[in-house]
Amino acid sequence: MSKVIECISPVDGQVYATRETLSHPDAQMMVARARAAQPSWAARPLADRIALVQAGIAALNEMKDVVVEELAWQMGRPTRYGGEFGGMNERANYMISIAEASLAPMVIEDSATALRQIAREPMGVVAIIAPWNYPYMTVINSLVPALIAGNTVVLKHATQTLLVGERIAEAFHAAGIPEDVFQNVFLSHDVTETLLGERAFDFINFTGSVGGGRALEKAAAGTFVGMGLELGGKDPGYVADDADLDAAVDGLMDGALFNAGQCCCGIERIYVHESLYDAFVGKAIDWASKLKLGNPFEADTTLGPMANKRFAEVVRGQVADAINEGAQPLLDPAMFPADDGGAYLAPQILINVNHEMRVMREESFGPVVGIMSVKNDEEAIAAMNDCQYGLTCSLWTSDATRAEAIGARLQTGTVFMNRCDYLDPALCWTGCKETGRGGSLSVLGYHALTRPKSYHLKKVTK
Repeated sequence: MSKVIECISPVDGQVYATRETLSHPDAQMMVARARAAQPSWAARPLADRIALVQAGIAALNEMKDVVVEELAWQMGRPTRYGGEFGGMNERANYMISIAEASLAPMVIEDSATALRQIAREPMGVVAIIAPWNYPYMTVINSLVPALIAGNTVVLKHATQTLLVGERIAEAFHAAGIPEDVFQNVFLSHDVTETLLGERAFDFINFTGSVGGGRALEKAAAGTFVGMGLELGGKDPGYVADDADLDAAVDGLMDGALFNAGQCCCGIERIYVHESLYDAFVGKAIDWASKLKLGNPFEADTTLGPMANKRFAEVVRGQVADAINEGAQPLLDPAMFPADDGGAYLAPQILINVNHEMRVMREESFGPVVGIMSVKNDEEAIAAMNDCQYGLTCSLWTSDATRAEAIGARLQTGTVFMNRCDYLDPALCWTGCKETGRGGSLSVLGYHALTRPKSYHLKKVTK
């Protein structure tokens, strides 16, 4: 049976959009259309697929003003930041630029006696299950290479960003991509899991919670369908004794609090060498005190509400527990009068924290960060690895050799030096441990959405 899903706006707590989900039979028909359309889409010349995807991105850019406003209503990001178009375009353009080389056969031998090569073939029907925190960029990571590689795509977006998939589909269809090749759908969890159990899709790309990833794997158990999973994170930063202190404060605090802390690779815990600890903490307080929490449509707002009241409740609970266990809060909530006890949440910096506290172990995904002093690199490495997640880490030092040596010992998907909270589209976006498996972007992003097919053609010789 179908049901109605609602997007509750964090701006005013009102229902912003509603949509009806597909019934199981209607969802099966949708998948059947995608499967029927896939061979002819894959048969098109690669140059044609690239051109159509480029046109789709261009059409989406033409919707910028509407999209930025809708994003503020749906998930609270201040309009002053202009949505996600900078990062979205960077990723799309790079993946388009490497498409031909990434999908070219790997030729082992092409001689008078044999052709031996490894070709890349599309998976078939790819399902993208997208999150609300960066709802455009996360879709583009998979959508662009999936379509260019010859797959058809079914997109299921998060309830909190209900309109995003419709906007992307509107743009891509206007650009000439057939409707059955790329479909945006509204599905309940039950119908989604039933489709997975039926092996409706040939690959699933999911960005979301650890619990969501487990539910998908359980639903698809025994089907042998590949999955790309980017799940939880608790990304650390380390400020070494030779770091540029001001740059470290600016980078790490922005990484911790931008987008109300709702970033997959946001900084959630910071370890500072004891020689810089007091100075770092003082500067971090000054940095965060300049933020303006408020309505995302107001020009001076730098920190909007969290996407949903229940997300803010998780962070409030972690902070309260930490304080009860001895942590010291450094930001006076009175500096952020817009904090209403609901989705609008004042940022917080905590010291006197330890790894027994939930706020230093569980994903917060909100505007809070804990800061600890460490004696040396060894202590920092141990603390950074003391976590069930592994997405990124951020090292602040003037010595690249030192950063590389530390990074080699970290259980993480990406090692940053003197920056954080950024996806370089030329590098594989990946994680380890409970952050998940698989990878997107880079040439490996194309490999994730295609399968290798080997050819050993022995030629007749006379």
